[in-house]
Amino acid sequence: MTEPSVSDLLVILRHGPHGSSWLREGLDAALVAAAFGRQVTLLFMGEGVTALLRDQQAGPLGQKGSSATLEMLAMYDIETLLVEEAALTRFGLTEADLMLPVRPLSAEAISAQPGDHRLVLTF
Repeated sequence: MTEPSVSDLLVILRHGPHGSSWLREGLDAALVAAAFGRQVTLLFMGEGVTALLRDQQAGPLGQKGSSATLEMLAMYDIETLLVEEAALTRFGLTEADLMLPVRPLSAEAISAQPGDHRLVLTF
């Protein structure tokens, strides 16, 4: 019997692109880990799903959106993007509203994610 594969790092992003630096810091941590050869999975939960919206505008006080950073994920081989299904529903979003391909997860599937990763960071 083979054991399930365990990824290196799960970065959970719970904050939107504006209002705080949490999202930006989480994405930066993911990019740094990937640059050092770690296999990174991103999980967007709650307001974090709004970071994936197409055509983001600058926020209050000129805060930039997350689009530019998200567009770099493929260059760093960060390809596993998970989103909380319930958050998509809560914000009235579908996968078509998002700028990158994602895999929606149920609450049950989300609860299994930390066990599938060696390290979990939450932003």
